[in-house]
Amino acid sequence: MPVDSTGVNPPSEAVAYDFRRPIQLSREHARILQVGFDSFARQATTLFTSTLRTVCSMNLLSVEQQNYGEYVEGLLAPTYMTIFTADPLSGRGVLEMPVKAAMTCIDHILGGPGSALQPLRALSEIESTVMTRLTERLLAEMRYSLGNVLDFTPAISSVEYSPMFVQLAAASDVMAVATFDLRIDDRPYKVSTCLPFSDLLPYLVAAAAPAPVSDRERATRARSAELLREQFQSVPVDLAVRFRTTRVSPDALGDLAVGDVIRLSHPATAPLDVTTDEAVFAHATPGSKGPKLAALVVGAPKEDR
Repeated sequence: MPVDSTGVNPPSEAVAYDFRRPIQLSREHARILQVGFDSFARQATTLFTSTLRTVCSMNLLSVEQQNYGEYVEGLLAPTYMTIFTADPLSGRGVLEMPVKAAMTCIDHILGGPGSALQPLRALSEIESTVMTRLTERLLAEMRYSLGNVLDFTPAISSVEYSPMFVQLAAASDVMAVATFDLRIDDRPYKVSTCLPFSDLLPYLVAAAAPAPVSDRERATRARSAELLREQFQSVPVDLAVRFRTTRVSPDALGDLAVGDVIRLSHPATAPLDVTTDEAVFAHATPGSKGPKLAALVVGAPKEDR
């Protein structure tokens, strides 16, 4: 955390809250998705490198909540969008990469040099076949990486090039969007994938739930709780037997001198309060036992009943 020259943490800046975008992706759920998509990025790095036979890398940049309309508006046009079903999710997902990245992959797979100058157009039938096989392998890696969250079966439904014409969901529907940095021959490309958040949420809740414990662990926890209760019975606490609180003015306190008499608000016939941590839990009358003072616990006064 940053500190200023005095060594004190500066006040954090206020962040505007958009009521049109209520936060639904909690930090814990985002962390679960980050772990899964980070694993997917590592698997994709190996897949791209071995398939294209050139140096490739893929790193996770972010996992965030976005409305579908915002996600689509942030994509380039044209782009290579693979629409896939993700049974048992009722909605569909997207795996998107720039057309130039797709063309570079095809160039390498077919034995080309993978030059930086690539055509910006729709893929031909042969190019689509090559790219579909690569995408199927990427989706298989995604299924493996998200296996701890969701056991789903991705299947390619269609391929689109214009994001604005893909009616995947309503513009206001919340999506879980993961963004990656793909580098082929050290040339960067932005790759993204999105899944419907409403369908994904029950699986995130289940993944975040505590793991079931064994009978041995359950017995150990019960024994620990019993030992804790036993130890609480022997923990010493401060006990006070005192008069009721009397309120006086600051002037009266300032003028006190030896021999002055303070009139207490404690009735002469009322027992004393027995307290601990400022809480009254019993009443007692003063007395003595041997050389020490003592207090005899009695019932509550009539006015307290």
